[in-house]
Amino acid sequence: MDFPELAARTRRFSHGAPRAVTVADDGSRVVFLRSGGPEDPAEALWSLEVATGEERLVADPAALLGGDDPAVLSPGERTLRERQRVSSAGIGSYALDAAGRVAVFPLAGRLFRADLVHGDVVEVSTAGPVVDPRPDPTGERLAYVTDAAEGLRRGELRVIEPDGTDNVLAGEDSGATWGLAEHVAAEEFHRFRGYWWAPDGRSVLAARVDESRLPRWYLHDPADPATAPSSVAYPRAGGPNAEVSLHLLDLDGGWVDVHWDRETYPYLVAVTWADGGGPLITVLRRSQQHGLVLAVDPRTGETQVHAELADPRWVEPIPGTPAHLPDGRVLVGGELAHDGYDARCLFADGTLLTPPSLYVRRVVGRLPTGGGPADLLVEASEGEPSQRHLYRVRTTIGGGVDARRMSGTPGWHTAAVGGDVLVVGTATLDDPGTSWSVWRGDREVARLRSLAATPPYAPRPTLVRVTDRRLPTGVLYPTDHVKGTRLPVLLDIYGGPGHQEVVAARAAWLERQWWADQGFGVVTIDNRGTPGVAPSFEKAVHRRLADVILADQVDALTALAGKHPDLDLDRVAVRGWSFGGWLAGLAVLRHPELFRCGIAGAPVTDWSLYDTAYAERYLGMPDDGIDIYGHHSLVELAAEPVVAPEQARPLLLVHGMADDNVLAAHTLRLSAAMLATGRPHAVLPLTGATHLAADGVSERLLRLELDFLRRHL
Repeated sequence: MDFPELAARTRRFSHGAPRAVTVADDGSRVVFLRSGGPEDPAEALWSLEVATGEERLVADPAALLGGDDPAVLSPGERTLRERQRVSSAGIGSYALDAAGRVAVFPLAGRLFRADLVHGDVVEVSTAGPVVDPRPDPTGERLAYVTDAAEGLRRGELRVIEPDGTDNVLAGEDSGATWGLAEHVAAEEFHRFRGYWWAPDGRSVLAARVDESRLPRWYLHDPADPATAPSSVAYPRAGGPNAEVSLHLLDLDGGWVDVHWDRETYPYLVAVTWADGGGPLITVLRRSQQHGLVLAVDPRTGETQVHAELADPRWVEPIPGTPAHLPDGRVLVGGELAHDGYDARCLFADGTLLTPPSLYVRRVVGRLPTGGGPADLLVEASEGEPSQRHLYRVRTTIGGGVDARRMSGTPGWHTAAVGGDVLVVGTATLDDPGTSWSVWRGDREVARLRSLAATPPYAPRPTLVRVTDRRLPTGVLYPTDHVKGTRLPVLLDIYGGPGHQEVVAARAAWLERQWWADQGFGVVTIDNRGTPGVAPSFEKAVHRRLADVILADQVDALTALAGKHPDLDLDRVAVRGWSFGGWLAGLAVLRHPELFRCGIAGAPVTDWSLYDTAYAERYLGMPDDGIDIYGHHSLVELAAEPVVAPEQARPLLLVHGMADDNVLAAHTLRLSAAMLATGRPHAVLPLTGATHLAADGVSERLLRLELDFLRRHL
């Protein structure tokens, strides 16, 4: 079986690999999702008992559904998985009580409750299809949000009592929803939930979302003309946002509004409510250049400012913050950008906790210390952005800045922690996939089995940093490459803020090795704007994405050709998806002297058609800089007359017709502009595909893309 087919059937070798790993607060068990094998797309719920090291299948979706298709999703669940970038079938997510004894999950719109101690799984009767069910911290009650169904209001927040009584906690006929995250919260701020249980399980902090001011856009797959279009409320750049408010709801009917200046700070970015204090929330101005960390009084709903977040470009909160430390201080993530520092750090009530040499990416949780205040476990990079490691950070008052690296193997590390148990996921260039090891103290006690297929390649990219900006890059050659043989170049890119491609993990290079073995020198570059280096590196793109990013790609490619003489810069192609699709189109249209052809998948061709939070973060408000939006528009660029044949480089445009993130209108408008000016291009519509192009569609495109590149190089 060749690589594209194998990658499609195994969902890029992820079927059968553990995912969504969590640890019970007392460290008794590790809970995770895993499908039954390398070609099984339906993920099941598993548990590993730490004391014995024994894995146990908790919930098999096929058995629970009794023959129904585990890939069938309710509309709300489908949307949530799209935002979370989950393309598997079966159990897509689950939630635990505080002790890790109860797990709940949705499956085909139905609600299931699993007893992780005894292994019993039961279906819980509900008023209709469910989205995002969660047990209270005691495990006694279950909350869920209603999905769209005939005779049922979408977006009702309901609570099921221990006796099975199903009560509406909040809901209304106006169309506003309760307990769900709005589009920009999930897509751009990675806040995927809209309600939070109180630690005692007696009240809920819930978000109310009113999208009535938003324009309605309509999605329709022309391949299915019998189906009516679906309507989405889309927050277009420069237009209105959803109105989001927070409310404390007692189970006995009490109601308290949370007060903050929502007109000035409309974005609710993060919410936490755990033992040790009341709720903490992070709110941002629409410009995202200023934010507040607020403590909420659960009795009155009044808020108190704990920290201010400010940056003249944009604020970038650290995942896992804000949070209460055991001594009552509030943990906040931010930037240290004075006295010569250029760092992404953690602070406790204003006191620096992490050294400026550390680029902090995420706070995982607390690590026991054997008597003293708990330390923090964080994921961070130090000096080498292609690697992410685990660090133990001391929180003792007066203890100074102390961060000790815990992971030794070069690679990309992630973790989950509970009690005295630490689970470490390690991905390297030397091994396939991610290996998960379970540690109690300094002793490894178990490993989570992977049932994933072994990839046919073991790529070894050359990772090097180039130019005076020290841009991270990777180069791959064909497996049988003979030194001195000149190769056409494929620049395989993403380039957008918040995401890296040049990482020391084999999975990132598997598909690129296939491209290399088709006869290309494959190059990948992380330009300024990508994370992992320093805040100044990340934010140099503010309001000038096109100029900075494309210049970095061109300069790095030129520098690499000096180090790799087998790269033939007279034959360069570029391909990318989403932001990378925009960048691929920009490269071909702006630099036809270098890029002979390109493949733009799901590109953002007109930033005024993209959502508020993302477009305005990097380009500002359209009314304040319409020329900036025009400067970044592929549609306007393609509309310019072609004055010389060498300017007309071909583009292959690929887009999912059911994409609700980057709508197919982007590609269709670009195609119309290119057609009007006689620019060569082809459009490949993907019937029924979303932005993820799941179900192996993207892998099956590879041969069509290869044929396009060979014809035009």
